[in-house]
Amino acid sequence: MALLSVDDALALVLKGLAPLDVEQVSLADAQDRVLAEDLAATLTQPPFDASAMDGYAVRSADVAALPATLEVVGEAAAGARFTGTMKPGQAVRIFTGAPVPDGADTVVTQEDTEGSAARVVVKAAASAGKHIRPRGQDFKQGEVLLRQGTTLGPAPLMLAASMNHAVLPVRRRPQVAILATGDEVMPPGSGLGQDQIVSSAGYGVAAAVAAHGGEAVALGIARDDPESIATLAGTGAGADILVTIGGASVGERDLVASALEREGLVLEFAKVAMRPGKPVLFGRLGTQRVLGLPGNPVSALLCTYVFLVPMLRAMLGVHGDGDPVPEAVLGADLPANGERQHYLRATSTWREDGTRVVRPLPSQDSSLVAALAQADCLIVQVPHAPAAPQGARVKILPLSG
Repeated sequence: MALLSVDDALALVLKGLAPLDVEQVSLADAQDRVLAEDLAATLTQPPFDASAMDGYAVRSADVAALPATLEVVGEAAAGARFTGTMKPGQAVRIFTGAPVPDGADTVVTQEDTEGSAARVVVKAAASAGKHIRPRGQDFKQGEVLLRQGTTLGPAPLMLAASMNHAVLPVRRRPQVAILATGDEVMPPGSGLGQDQIVSSAGYGVAAAVAAHGGEAVALGIARDDPESIATLAGTGAGADILVTIGGASVGERDLVASALEREGLVLEFAKVAMRPGKPVLFGRLGTQRVLGLPGNPVSALLCTYVFLVPMLRAMLGVHGDGDPVPEAVLGADLPANGERQHYLRATSTWREDGTRVVRPLPSQDSSLVAALAQADCLIVQVPHAPAAPQGARVKILPLSG
């Protein structure tokens, strides 16, 4: 198969993907889920003119000339309104959040008064509306405040609760089955043989899946044997996406594509013009999408951000897809690039004006997991990009989650 560009490969990966089904979840279980429908307020907030301060509700006309002595005729607290109507020359003791009594049009803060249970002396002017939160100041019933595609973090969840929604319509989480491969890899914590290494990539991929709204299912480690690969892959047949790690290159022991083709895999590409991450494959096994990642942990995680995360976002209908690729300013010179799109691990600092400044890590060796853990973004160098000086603007791929 031909070596595809990253853009062409990504287009194939995303082709035909649509948001998944809607399910209803309780507000308490909706954290980080993606809203599937627009959400409108079921009430008006605040539902009444409310005091913003502790003090006295008065008529502004009564305190136009100071000092003004007024008769205290009652009290209003949050959840316990004053039920009468204030008349000229009267005041009501009021607390923050309480409904403003009928007849009052302003609130004088406690600090600007001297009073007793029966009378209060107002010492500072208070114009109409002061220290009052008017009805509907925050939002009104029927107003659409949360749009489909919104990820329900702390603020949106709090807003949904304020809108009086106890149950929310969200997208079903995409299920991603993750299959590591290789005779040489063993689970973390194992007693490693002389020629064995720890299987680490799957944990990074699973974490990225969870951070971006999916549900990861570990299938284990398949041996370098077609039957082992096919058998373990089959246990993840119900997942939306099957991700394999390792065995995607062209060596004699790179058996993933051939093993799954016997099970019906229709392979769409097997190599991409990128570094790291050239040996990445994609195809379809019935309705399931199969993404084969390189066995190198750094390459596997970078390909996860380039291909798998956009797949998850498309399946969830997340806001922001199609937005411009973020940019930053180079903090060091960057040499010219070769024929493959290069993803350089980089760290960021921010100037006082908010400009993000990125610096490539000293070593870009794709085997350095410790170096990748230091990076917070990838600098994206297109094929044959010329050298870029310090201060030039570059496109970046943030590493969040």
